[in-house]
Amino acid sequence: MFASISSAVLIGAQGYPVRVEAHVGKGLPGFSIGGLPDESVREARDRTRAAILSTGLDFPSIKVTLNLAPSDQPKSGSAMDLAIAIGILAASGAVPPESVAALSFIGELGLDGSLRPVPGVAPMVGALGESDVVVPVGSAIEARVAALGTVRLVDSLGELVAVLNGHIPWPDHTAPEPPCEAVFTPDLADVQGQPHARTALEIAAAGGHHLLLVGPPGSGKTMLASRLAGLLPLLDRERALEATMVNSAAGVQLPPGGLITRPPFRSPHHTTSGVALVGGGSSTVRPGEVSMAHCGVLFMDEIAEFAPKVLDNMRQPLEDRYITVSRARVHVRLPADFLLVAAMNPCPCGGGAPGACQCNDAHLQRYVRRLSGPLLDRFDLRVNVNRPGVEELLSHEPGESSTVVALRVAEARRLAEERQGCLNSQLSGSRLDEFAPIDDAGRAVLRHELEHDRLSARGYHRVRRVARSIVDLRASAQLQIDEEAIQVALGLRASLNTTMRIGRVA
Repeated sequence: MFASISSAVLIGAQGYPVRVEAHVGKGLPGFSIGGLPDESVREARDRTRAAILSTGLDFPSIKVTLNLAPSDQPKSGSAMDLAIAIGILAASGAVPPESVAALSFIGELGLDGSLRPVPGVAPMVGALGESDVVVPVGSAIEARVAALGTVRLVDSLGELVAVLNGHIPWPDHTAPEPPCEAVFTPDLADVQGQPHARTALEIAAAGGHHLLLVGPPGSGKTMLASRLAGLLPLLDRERALEATMVNSAAGVQLPPGGLITRPPFRSPHHTTSGVALVGGGSSTVRPGEVSMAHCGVLFMDEIAEFAPKVLDNMRQPLEDRYITVSRARVHVRLPADFLLVAAMNPCPCGGGAPGACQCNDAHLQRYVRRLSGPLLDRFDLRVNVNRPGVEELLSHEPGESSTVVALRVAEARRLAEERQGCLNSQLSGSRLDEFAPIDDAGRAVLRHELEHDRLSARGYHRVRRVARSIVDLRASAQLQIDEEAIQVALGLRASLNTTMRIGRVA
């Protein structure tokens, strides 16, 4: 007999529908799986056999052949275990074929017949359209985020077989709530002093501009960067769904309610590999840190300690806001629209007070070269962060809070969206003259910088975008960019070599 069961597979951060075709017929006893399965899929032979026997059902003692269609698409993971088991049972007559015709199945089987959740349920369920889908109880929240049809919850293969045979109705399981941890959002009011860096942080949030903070240990770089996500507005439904799909595919636990509504904040360690950062894998392609930070903030502390080759992997996603991972059998496009904020010391020894640096020129140049010129050019804002003064540290007067700054950021973003339909950092060069025209004085300043080779063509456009955000933060409908905004934008784009030497000046 033959049965065809609907399921799905995860590739990268996207789900793809799969038909599990099962044939049980004459021949020497055996169990074969076709359709480009990887080792985890081939191991389903043992899991499904043990689960069916543990349920009290008979496993066919004749030839069992499975095909995972489309056959030219690689399959990986354990999400098709349940569909494989149901296909075998339907093809052998243990389950009526008509009872599974309108259903899809996703879940991993335990040897005792229990059902376990798998990563990426949200994108897989989303790929199944309006089909009713059966998932483990532990995957209920993720499934309901993306489902267009009805989500059916079961906790074991035996329970599902009883339902399909009409012995019991669909069970009314309650989805387990994930642990509700208190959401702590660091407040900008905790930062003492640092007006220059605070301004840069606000501009970065308003326009989506990448930010590099350079300063000695203890100057507040990490403290500032960790507060950037709190200045961003909550994600709308579309962006929240995108972030949820990516993080579900990566196996990140979703918040209560399923949707990720707060901009994600990711902070990988400097020992992170290239694959862990941008995504990939040899047989199974998974999202990396740049994709898990989609619609949020990627913070790279001590960026100069990352391997240069790893850092240069980010050049393409920083420009295109997505990354393409190519392997022999699969090509995956992963979303990577994130706001990058990085922090580094001015030199290997950390610098400190003026004249405290003990590094010679060779050490300093080797340290600077860990960040390539093309990568540095992608930072719209490069800011020196000095240690706060004694009076600033001892002052009990709090700085401006994140709530107040976030209101200005939200208003600036609203102006940009209404004017050009995107953030200022996403304005193409061809649209700058239309949405960020410069007055004569401002144009003269930029011409001077270009003529003295202090700006590249990319840097010229980035300065204009930053200046556009500076004007928008004034809560003004002013279209033209004035000289003051240009000067501020240039002042926030310091040369790295100059910044590195600040701690060496006695």
